[in-house]
Order: sequence, then C-alpha cells, then structure tokens
Amino acid sequence: MRETIAHIESRTSQRPRLAVVLGSGLTGFLSSVENPQEIPYSEIPGWPESTVPGHAGKLVFGTLGATPVAILAGRSHLYEGHDAKRVTLGVRVLAALGVKTLILTNAAGAIREDFTPGELVALSDHVNLQGTSPLIGPNDDSLGPRFPDMTDVYSVRLRTLARDAAAQLGFALREGVYAAMLGPSYETPAEIRFLRAIGCDLVGMSTVPEAIAGRHAGLEILAISCVTNWAAGVKPGAIHHAEVLERGRAAAGRLGDLLKLVVGSLAGPEPIHG
Repeated sequence: MRETIAHIESRTSQRPRLAVVLGSGLTGFLSSVENPQEIPYSEIPGWPESTVPGHAGKLVFGTLGATPVAILAGRSHLYEGHDAKRVTLGVRVLAALGVKTLILTNAAGAIREDFTPGELVALSDHVNLQGTSPLIGPNDDSLGPRFPDMTDVYSVRLRTLARDAAAQLGFALREGVYAAMLGPSYETPAEIRFLRAIGCDLVGMSTVPEAIAGRHAGLEILAISCVTNWAAGVKPGAIHHAEVLERGRAAAGRLGDLLKLVVGSLAGPEPIHG
C-alpha cells in the first residue's frame, strides 16, 4: 500500500474526505464532477485493473459542488480472479489518504417485485454470500480492529440525508437488504427464492467487500443500488449485461443529482465523520 499511496500523492495535491465508488454503467456520474483530475488504474502501482464492460478503470479527483471528492470510476470484482484484499485496496488507500465518508454504488437485480428497473434504493443492510472477506488473515491493527462491529454498516445518518435529498428531487428513496453473490453468472430462480426467504431485497456481485473494509477502517458508509433488472424468475425473460449497463447509464443523471445534494449537506468546517 505504501507505494500505491506515494504514487497517488505524487500525482495530486487533493486530499478529499469523501469517496464514491461507481458501479456498472454508472460512469455517467463523472459528468457531475468539476475540475476532474484523472489517474488511470493501469498507472497506479499495485492497483487492480477493472476488466468488466461499463467500468471506466480510473481514479478521479475533483469537486462535487464545493466538496473535494475522490471517485473510483469502476471497481474490481472477486469473479475477475482477485482476492478480497485486492478488491478493497482502493478503499483502504483512500482511507489512508484521509477519506472519512464512503459512498458505494452498484447495479443490482430486484428480488422484491415492487422494486422497478431504474429505481434507486439505499442499502439498509447486507448478507455476504461470497464466501470470503477482506479481513481474512492476520489483522493489520493500523487499518482497523481484529473484530469490527457490523451492526450499522450503512449509516442511519447518511440514509436519512439521502432520503431527504431524494424528496427534494421529487422521488422516494426506499431501502433494502442486499445479497452479495460471487458471480459472474447471474443467479438461478431457485437461488433468488432462497434469497427472498432469508430476507434479501436486492442481489449483486460487489459492494460488500468494500463495505466491510470501509467499516474496518472506521469510515461512515452510504450505499445506493440502481435497480437495473428483476432477478431471475421474478419476471419472465433472461438477464443480459447490455441491458444492465443501459439502465445504469439512464439512472446516472438522477444518481448524480442525488449525491450532489447529499454531499452538499455534508460540507462544512467540521469533520464528516469523527
């Protein structure tokens, strides 16, 4: 991590306290960032490159309103062959650089029939079914405690701010529990019935490793899913990644408007999170 941090510090003088991770098809959010300074992942020592269509693969520094931010435009996934520590390197590096608040976004399938494609949903909790964690192995006490509490992974305060921001924009931001699966195959209808039975509302293949690493580092976290499709068996028809990307692109503008208001409400002289 030291070499990675040193390289980023040599490329930018910006030290944002807030970071956003963009999910599949959501790179259109970058149009909301002012004065962008981009660093391709391929140029950062040790940084895993994203190989998935719809992930731009660059670290962007800039401002959202008056707030300095860092944007991970694209993420790495376990199904690309990375281990959980490598997938979460970006979160840990940004925490080391001074980020205190982390906003995670993703494209997700709706398990609940009353969620509709194109809708934004705030995560209230998650179920980790990926079979791994970025905390496996010896603990680095400089990163966080051996046994971090996960009672409130997704900040109640930030979810309240996000709901208020959505109301200002004229839509309701509902909440749901996210199931993290390994992928890359989409789930079977039987798996979706299982996920519904254990209380999950949304399903995807990311976000949870970053959330675990973020809480381990003491970050305050907000996660927003863009519902891009109904999960297998919820409605007739197959799931296609191209449709997932298209619905993500269509929702990127509204996501940008929402996050601008949330970030604006966080701006001020006091630390974003203690």
